[in-house]
Amino acid sequence: MTVFTLAGLQLELTPHQDNFELIRSEVLALKKRFPNLGMVLLSELCTFGPAPRFAEALPGPAEDRYAELAAEAELYLITGSLFERDRDRIYNTASAIDPQGQVIARYRKIYPFLPYEEGVSSGEEFVLFDVPGAGRFGLSICYDMWFPETTRALVWQGAEVILHPTLTNTVDRDVELAITRASAASHQCYMVDINGAGRMAVGRSIVAGPGGEVIHQAGAQHEAIVVDIDFDYLRRVRRTGWHHLGQPLKSFRDNAVQFPQYQGGRSEVLESLGPLIKGSKVNWSD
Repeated sequence: MTVFTLAGLQLELTPHQDNFELIRSEVLALKKRFPNLGMVLLSELCTFGPAPRFAEALPGPAEDRYAELAAEAELYLITGSLFERDRDRIYNTASAIDPQGQVIARYRKIYPFLPYEEGVSSGEEFVLFDVPGAGRFGLSICYDMWFPETTRALVWQGAEVILHPTLTNTVDRDVELAITRASAASHQCYMVDINGAGRMAVGRSIVAGPGGEVIHQAGAQHEAIVVDIDFDYLRRVRRTGWHHLGQPLKSFRDNAVQFPQYQGGRSEVLESLGPLIKGSKVNWSD
């Protein structure tokens, strides 16, 4: 049986300051308690909060500290994300680091939360990495999940687990729980959606299995979410369906339909929606 143990850390952190030492102590304590732990996933922008002024080039000092931590704890570590400065652009970037402290993948968020995540550029590449002897992991960040094409692209390239750090402090967190479960079911993958808590976010992290089943849903406070990822189970679900029901990946593979939204044209309906701007004051007399 191929079982890989990972943990999501839903931490109560402080925005606009350096939270690394607290994060470090939590990772090391968790590894000490669970020696079998193979990976830790942090929440989006957990190190400094949503503050682009902390952006730095990668590799850089913040990522280097995480590389040292991954080697010290001897596990795979996903940084949540850091603001990355690349010349005149800023990206929201997640780094994956192996147990030897080597950065093995960097993913730039493809869908910044516009128009609110102002000044942040969109990434252009889907990023996956393999854990030898376990399986293939795909990286996704927060608002990316609202676009099913992003999850589909990762699964198309072999992702079995989607690692999805997020930073949500708004009423739509409830909707994100539904999206997580629907994404897991329709793509027959594990979705590991880890949010922050406290002053930065509302918590309620969730892990869903390849049938859309809830493996664990956290509350609103500090929580360490330790789960086993059963790759044999996932591969069986993909072969025979969840409880021998739907096999959506095979049906998607075998159906020759050409989706019009992917043929390079423009949608008159979407064009009619107007520019992407923050909500404006409503004139109730109209």
